Amino acid sequence: MASAQTMLARAAICLLAIVALTACKTTDPRERLLAPTAIVAPYDTAGRDVVWAVLPPRNESGTSLVRTDLVGDELVAAVQQIRGVRCLPLNRSLEVATALGMPEGPRDSADAVRLAEALGVDGVIASSVTAYDPYDPPILGLALALYAKPGAMTRSGNADLDPMALTMAFTDFGRFDGVRFGGDPVTTVSQHLDARDHAVLMAVKQYAEGRSDPTSALKWRVYTASMELYTRFAAFHAVGRLIEEEWLRLAREQSARP
Repeated sequence: MASAQTMLARAAICLLAIVALTACKTTDPRERLLAPTAIVAPYDTAGRDVVWAVLPPRNESGTSLVRTDLVGDELVAAVQQIRGVRCLPLNRSLEVATALGMPEGPRDSADAVRLAEALGVDGVIASSVTAYDPYDPPILGLALALYAKPGAMTRSGNADLDPMALTMAFTDFGRFDGVRFGGDPVTTVSQHLDARDHAVLMAVKQYAEGRSDPTSALKWRVYTASMELYTRFAAFHAVGRLIEEEWLRLAREQSARP
């Protein structure tokens, strides 16, 4: 009797294993969802979110093919994805900046503070397109400068820099030392994103997880097959790099306090 019961138990286990394997094989890959990478701000948002304004980037790429308004829209969309930061519409920021006589961005930190106060924001991003090639493989260079009102963006309550809060492993793909912004922005970054670079492709693949159809023919490479989508990746990557630098800046400021 014991032997028969053992055989029945083994048969039941085998049946359950077969059912489980069959279920795994028949699951539609399109139903498997992945959470995309996220950017987390280092600021104290206990009272409210930090608010930024983004100005249309200057074209310093040497080609007239650049649509700076579209690049600006993608930068706004990237900022909107930061947890703890909100962003004004691009047209609103440009309208106020033009009215104040600075359509190409603040000339110095005093201009930036004046613009931030007029817009009712905590920070202003000025930017430049430093390289642009829409053909395969695409190239896009972006330089960002973050200006902030004094005391507007303070450190969150965490005592120490939490590496887990930096949810993306950003890599500096080359700085443009010739790019300069007026005044004293609190943080600047410059990224040269050449899709021939395997490190850049790895970043594209990471960005595409949770943002692309894994069953499509191109899979994650859809973001290098279209300049519009590549611009979306580049804007998100550059903004993420900016936030990483903000984590480090605020950590340094905190450690320097007595």
